[in-house]
Amino acid sequence: MSAKKRGQNARQRAMSTTGYAYAFLLILQTILIGVNAENRLQQGDSPIEVLIWMINQCIPVLKQASNFQEKQKKSLLPKHRRSEDQ
Repeated sequence: MSAKKRGQNARQRAMSTTGYAYAFLLILQTILIGVNAENRLQQGDSPIEVLIWMINQCIPVLKQASNFQEKQKKSLLPKHRRSEDQ
């Protein structure tokens, strides 16, 4: 196997590990939003208020996931293709 292919495989494994870690953290953040929402319901907030609050909390999480996915796609492109996309 050439050094170039080994470098690409190592980079893909690193991105995969980073991706799994990032996905885990986003899932954890979403679970914590749900726990906080449950607490708000128990404190007497209306379900509609809690639902709106949850949506507002989840939008940044979705943006983070989307940005990470775009960065990951760009990093896997060959170098000459990355410069064309910018």
